[in-house]
Amino acid sequence: MRTVELIGYIASVMIFISILSSSILKLRIINLIGSGIFAVYGFLIGSIPTGLMNTLIVIVNVYYLIKFFKSKELFTILEVDQNDQYVKHFLEFYQTEIKKFSFDTNLMKEKWDICFFVLRDMATAGLFSAKKVDEKTLLIALDFAIPEYRDFKIGKYIYDRQEELFGKQGYQQFQVKTINKDHSKYLLKMGFTKDLENEDLYSKQIGE
Repeated sequence: MRTVELIGYIASVMIFISILSSSILKLRIINLIGSGIFAVYGFLIGSIPTGLMNTLIVIVNVYYLIKFFKSKELFTILEVDQNDQYVKHFLEFYQTEIKKFSFDTNLMKEKWDICFFVLRDMATAGLFSAKKVDEKTLLIALDFAIPEYRDFKIGKYIYDRQEELFGKQGYQQFQVKTINKDHSKYLLKMGFTKDLENEDLYSKQIGE
């Protein structure tokens, strides 16, 4: 296979992968890369329209990514009871997505001491719940963002900006158990550390 043809195939695969992404951020980034490669391919084969069109797509993606990262969104916490009908419908609707992250189903059935929705520009973007282990420790039962809002902003809002929400109740530490690799990567990005004795356990000091 010629190098030029290989570039064209790689670009096609990247663009195809981008349209499969449920996250707008991932779609934009992958599509940007794919379109950039496709623009190079178009110019290499002498197809000016193909090169120009994909160059324009690159510019559009860059514009929306800049707009995305510069935009100031309004995050709000809406505390709810776990027996609220909307909570039940939310969990039922997203049960397949929730299972992907291997959350402890037994823990999710127990009584939660903290439960709230995260609203993003007044749209329901995620659900957080936790159970009290002791007076200072919260064990997270669920920290779930719907696919469209999976860009780490919700997690950063909860863990970096909500010290007052948890701290005023006397909590000093988060704990969460997981065996899912993607979930582990997310926790590490949010500032959690893996327990040396129990590799399934992650913890984070509130306020750090």
